Amino acid sequence: MNIQLEILFENDDLVFIVKPSGISSEEETVTILKEQLGSEIYPLHRLDKPVGGVMVYAKTKASAAKMSAKISEHKDFTKEYLVVCEGELSDNEGIMEDLLFKDSSKNKSFVVKRERKGVKKASLSYKVLAKGEWEGRCCSLVLISLHTGRSHQIRVQFASRKHPLFGDGKYGSREKCPIGLFSHRIKTSGQDISKNPPKELPWSIFDIE
Repeated sequence: MNIQLEILFENDDLVFIVKPSGISSEEETVTILKEQLGSEIYPLHRLDKPVGGVMVYAKTKASAAKMSAKISEHKDFTKEYLVVCEGELSDNEGIMEDLLFKDSSKNKSFVVKRERKGVKKASLSYKVLAKGEWEGRCCSLVLISLHTGRSHQIRVQFASRKHPLFGDGKYGSREKCPIGLFSHRIKTSGQDISKNPPKELPWSIFDIE
């Protein structure tokens, strides 16, 4: 695969990169990084295939084990995302908490009302950064901090509140453009690494600096 990944930071233990949208974070990105850096690469977290943005990978088994423990214990590991969603949220900031069930056969998650086998709690914080308009319809630019890391979590939590992410046809968006979800920032192990999304739809609706 003839792709050169953008390296944001690298040391002996970790490498922070920008994953392009359209490639898998666990197979394709790992293969590309191994070839590009000439070292072993260990995935630590995942990002949906249509979603791009900042990711961190380990370069040794020891650093992979250390980082994986931080992630699972929610210690010294923070991920922030930028979102463009349809409509205006009722509050400019808040917390979304839901019970999610993933239907593996459909590769889709659903908000459910009761705990049962396969159901997991999902939580995130959000802050509206700007409000805009696209083709006569309202939309919002939102900063997300994840408290949990569930499959399609941001996508389904926003869609369940009738604010699907731009371009996310899987969860109800009518907009024909790349998905309005970008991994904006990772803070861990003394590093604070961020990247803004590309200047294309839906991000170009807003003046993101």
